[in-house]
Amino acid sequence: MKQYLSLSILMVLLSIGTAQAQCCSNAVKASACATPCASETAMVQQTDFSNVQVVYFHATRRCATCQAVETVTVETLKDVFANKVPFQSINREEDSKNPLIKKHKINGQTLLIIKGDKVVNLTNEAFMYARTSPEKFKEKLKESIQTI
Repeated sequence: MKQYLSLSILMVLLSIGTAQAQCCSNAVKASACATPCASETAMVQQTDFSNVQVVYFHATRRCATCQAVETVTVETLKDVFANKVPFQSINREEDSKNPLIKKHKINGQTLLIIKGDKVVNLTNEAFMYARTSPEKFKEKLKESIQTI
């Protein structure tokens, strides 16, 4: 019985190690890793994101989902992009004269990725996944920033 238990534990440990190695050896699977792999981190460090910004427009009163959208966005920008992508949280009620509100015709909670004249609206994905599947939202945010 002890041998069976020891063998089972060894198999589990080997499968975890194999999964981590596979995860970090494949760029597509690397996004599933809890932490960025070395090659992914190097790619982020070499890429210039200075002309990309993420802007979250919200109201004064915010529900748990609204707060989760901001929290997961900030975590992703810190963990994946080492804070190289600027983030701005704008209370559209308190800062109603902000030029970005008029420029992008904001009238509700909105999450935008902006690069020059290009704009990606991730509001639907953010509100769909930030609380229930944050990893899915993080992946969509990461992909959108890298391809804008």
